[in-house]
Amino acid sequence: MILRIRSRDGTDRITVPDPATATVGDLQRLIAARVTVPVPLQRLSLDPALLLPSSASAALLSNPAAPLSSLRLSNGSFVYLSYPPDARSSQPPPPKALSAAGSFGKKMTMDDLIARQIRVTRQEAPLCAAASFDRDSANAFQLYVAESLAFATKRAGFLYGRVDAETKEVFVDFIYEPPQVGTEDVVQLMRDAQEEARVDAIAEGLGMRRVGLVFTQAVGRKTSDTGEYTMSNREVLQATELQAEGGIPEWVTAIVKLEVGDDGSGDVHFEAFQMSEICVKLFKDGVLETEIGDKDDPRLSKMRKEVVAGGKDTMEVDNDFFLVPVKISDHQGPLSTGFPIENRGNPVAMSALKSHLDRAKHLPFVKRISDFHLLLQVAAFLDIKADVPALTACVKNQGVVPEGYQLLIESLAGA
Repeated sequence: MILRIRSRDGTDRITVPDPATATVGDLQRLIAARVTVPVPLQRLSLDPALLLPSSASAALLSNPAAPLSSLRLSNGSFVYLSYPPDARSSQPPPPKALSAAGSFGKKMTMDDLIARQIRVTRQEAPLCAAASFDRDSANAFQLYVAESLAFATKRAGFLYGRVDAETKEVFVDFIYEPPQVGTEDVVQLMRDAQEEARVDAIAEGLGMRRVGLVFTQAVGRKTSDTGEYTMSNREVLQATELQAEGGIPEWVTAIVKLEVGDDGSGDVHFEAFQMSEICVKLFKDGVLETEIGDKDDPRLSKMRKEVVAGGKDTMEVDNDFFLVPVKISDHQGPLSTGFPIENRGNPVAMSALKSHLDRAKHLPFVKRISDFHLLLQVAAFLDIKADVPALTACVKNQGVVPEGYQLLIESLAGA
């Protein structure tokens, strides 16, 4: 039986020769030999929460005599492994002087050489304490991917919301889906600068800002010869580029995927990550390779110069080195999500505005327009510097909408 051992440093494959008689202790000894983490420093669990900064809720495999056959394991199952930061890394030899080479040489110590190396280490804790998603927005995004796209192609959106300055928790209150073209393995964002300016103006008026990226993984996406992986090299590159552009340390990247069980049933699953600080630095410094070929292993990100990862010199780094898991939760945000969502094939007609207002005519007018996607539709007819801030302030404060704006919106609905 082959088990996949997932740690913060990547994924290793362990072959258990006789799973019928093997115990947890046997697995620990196999891990010690393959992963080079001593048995006393290993913490094992079947719960991926073990790899989160707060892992107290993860049930540990603490009895070395427990047979593996008593656990819910099958060929290819994941076992999660946690250990202290330096348990696996090789230690450099003590400094020693190098003799001068030629007339232009100079003495250098091993410390000097090590300082010049680019060392890729895992980031133990995210800068974002947690990410909470508005339930309706998250549901509207995943329903479209499940029902209209059948998880056959990738889909992406920008996350907008708030960052708690004290707790560093991100609250995602709406998702903007830019124009895009998706395949099984790639989603290309056809970004519209004018539309994004309107989105940012609406967010600012609501007291929000862009806080992250969300994308789906297609069921038929390319896999490597050794099986599944969390994020592909293309996804790492895109997420890193957008995090670098995002400009806030709490930027979060969410993945939505369909997990199919043994009985054929599907379950939509959300995960949240940050790209590590070293990953963003490698991108900004031009070390992370941005040209990816179809034959490249999707589990590995290529470098333009040699780096040290996992104690080894390499030109390729396991993508998992760059992923910092973020705790995820949900909440009920301040906006509704009943209006048709932008850039999903056909343009949203103005008749949708009339239908939306008619359905909610029993509510105060400010409640009827408290929907980001409606505001984006209306903002195309407003002054982005004067009207959009005034209208969104009404929505933010749930105050009375001035009669002029109300008449304008109702006239647009009747056009």
